[in-house]
Order: sequence, then C-alpha cells, then structure tokens
Amino acid sequence: MRDSPARHLALQGASNFRDLGGYPTADGRTTRWRHIFRSNHLGQLTAADVEIVRALGVRSAFDFRGLEERAAGVCVVNEINVHSLPIEPTVVAALRAELSKGTLTAPVALELMRESYRNYVRHHTHSFRSLFGHLLEDRAPLVIHCTAGKDRTGFASALILHALGVPDDIIAEDYLLTNRHYKRDATAGTDLPEDVRNAIGSVETSYLAAAFEAVGSEYGDLETYLRDGLKLGEAERAALKARYLQA
Repeated sequence: MRDSPARHLALQGASNFRDLGGYPTADGRTTRWRHIFRSNHLGQLTAADVEIVRALGVRSAFDFRGLEERAAGVCVVNEINVHSLPIEPTVVAALRAELSKGTLTAPVALELMRESYRNYVRHHTHSFRSLFGHLLEDRAPLVIHCTAGKDRTGFASALILHALGVPDDIIAEDYLLTNRHYKRDATAGTDLPEDVRNAIGSVETSYLAAAFEAVGSEYGDLETYLRDGLKLGEAERAALKARYLQA
C-alpha cells in the first residue's frame, strides 16, 4: 500500500498548515488527500514556503479573518484567489474588558472561548454557508484559514468533515492536532496573564462542543443545521462526497 502524504506541512512562515485528506467515513470511503487544506494565515510565508504551496496546486483561499486582521497579513501567493468570509474576532477585546474590571481568570477565558464558538452558529452561519457554496463549485486544491487557523478554521473544518461523513472521534482528533502544530505568536496578548494566554492560544474539546451545543439549541440537531443552516440538502451532500471522497 502506498504511503500516505504528510498531513502536516512544516512551513517556516506559517504553522498548522495541514491536509484534511485520509480520514475514513462511515460509509467506508476516505477524504481525498491534497484537496482541502487548513492553515493559519498566509501573510508571512517565505519564498521556500510559497514554492511548496504552489507545488500543492492551491488556487483558492477562504479567509475567515476580520478587516484589520486581513490588512495585517495579506496572502503572499499571487496566484491564490482569496475569498473573504469575515468573522470579526471578539475574544481578546472581551478578555481585556474583564482584565480592566479585575475579573479575568483562566476559567473566565475558557468560557469566553466557548461563547465565541457558540456565536459562530448564532451569528455567523452565513459565512460557513458561503464556504460550502464555494466548495460545491470545485475550487480544489484550496485552503481554509483565519489568523491562527484553530478556532474559526477549526469549526469550519469540523463541519466539512461532518458533511462528508467522518465520525465524531476522528473529527475531534483532527481539531486537537492544532495543539501539536500551532506556534503561538509570542508578542500577542502580552498584557494578559500567562494562564489566560494559554487558554486562548490552544484548543480544547469543550470549545468545539460549545459550537455543537449551539447547533442543538438553535437548530435541534446537526443534520438539520447542515440542511437548513448551511443549505446542504441531499443533492449537495452527495455532490460534496463525490468531489472530496474516494473509494
């Protein structure tokens, strides 16, 4: 059997750049390698990194960053067509508000992270719906990213894998790979306590669980969310599977 490609690509100017291929689905198929990548932002790639990304054939990027984030790190690969699906970041501002009140602790930071994930469902489902609209137009190879490639991107990646029929435990494993591959920006949030920086600089299962808890509260269950929230009916689900799964 042929060796699988590397899941994580060790780029110098980006971290957490990895492939969503090779995951088994409930119906016995596997997600295609080298079709969908997830990453942190692409604004600091080195010349060598750019050559690696070009060799992968990446043509499209789906960017969940807000306005200021995008301006601070514009994609440096000229031939990539960037589609903006903005979800403005809220956690750091909320943390600083708690800090100014003297009420900031690690548990407070964890709950703010969870609330931000709930808000992906409550307030930003349209951005994830747009992503699936693009995925159905066959723009692979493509990359999905935000600034760190762990929260907005993490939820988007989980939704993609769910829509393709990947089991929950494997989706959770993929989500938690961020803790192995994401290199934190040491200059970010230096006014915040270290335990708080740790809470926002990593991922944990309770964050993703909070998003799916909101799916249940707002839509009843995940299948209804995929159908009504993300507009993935049976035909769209079948088209996604035909495009991004292999036997």
